Amino acid sequence: MVTLAEVAQHAGVSASTVSYVLSGKRSISATTRQRVEQSIRELGYHPNAGARALASSRSNIIALMIPLRTDMYVPVMMEIAIAVATTARTHGYDVLLLTGEEGPDAVRRVTGSGLADAMILMDVQLDDERLPLLRGTDQPSVLIGLPADTTGLTCVDLDFKATGALCVEHLAMLGHRDIAVIGEAPAVYERHTGFAERTLDGLRLRSQELGMRLLHRPCEGGYDAMAVTLARILDERPGTTGFVVQNESAVEPLLALLRQQGRAVPEDVSVVAVCPDQVAVQASVRLTSVSIPAQEMGRHAVEQLVAKLDGRGSDEVVLIAPELTIRASTGPAPSQS
Repeated sequence: MVTLAEVAQHAGVSASTVSYVLSGKRSISATTRQRVEQSIRELGYHPNAGARALASSRSNIIALMIPLRTDMYVPVMMEIAIAVATTARTHGYDVLLLTGEEGPDAVRRVTGSGLADAMILMDVQLDDERLPLLRGTDQPSVLIGLPADTTGLTCVDLDFKATGALCVEHLAMLGHRDIAVIGEAPAVYERHTGFAERTLDGLRLRSQELGMRLLHRPCEGGYDAMAVTLARILDERPGTTGFVVQNESAVEPLLALLRQQGRAVPEDVSVVAVCPDQVAVQASVRLTSVSIPAQEMGRHAVEQLVAKLDGRGSDEVVLIAPELTIRASTGPAPSQS
């Protein structure tokens, strides 16, 4: 294993000069810095993480708080996490994954222990209990999600309110007047999870503006739960011809149940989903959908955080505009006989 002393000998400088180049604590001439960096590359030197942290007061670690709940679609969460990890690595940071449902305690653990230089928080609720702690610490943080009050925070998210509106507009353009929203599990709304609440806000507001009737029913997902939810919807609103689905585990059960009832997609009913492209294109009917830009969200979050760590960032909200891809699951509303 190559040592710092061997790098110094190779570069023709003192060991302290190599240390200053690594830590950035003193100004070193460009020529000397380049010579040291070339020796580091040629010898394959990797500074000891613990020693580097002591020397620079930095751990070069980003804490990613991603509670893995049974009522959330884990593949999307993990896609965001992978994007965070790969982007962080390009900036010289590793990622510490915190998956427990610890809430404020997890924030206290990171800020009080020096485990990480900064934090990225996911599964953000409208009135998230972690936010007062974030506002009260100097440690940089970014939210992947949008709370009700973004004052003093940096947030990155898909514009879910615009997403809901876009789904309604697409169905309205096709002539649908009665639409039903099959939402996430009830617990997601009980926690007031930001993305679900904002999508619903967009759906309701735009449908009201366009004079459409909208029914929202949460669903646990899975065939049995979807069967009960669909029966309730069609009992309450038998004229429903458009569905918006924001629940990946409900997609295929819904399509199967519609087939069993002799309701053809898209001739009799249209279905729009808010889901990853992989879910949309692999469904038994290729779904018109608004994609979840998981990789873009993860990348933006890290870039905002690194800018803060470098003293360049400021508190801001970055909302990614939704894009709707039309596939085989939506068509003109059937004529009323």
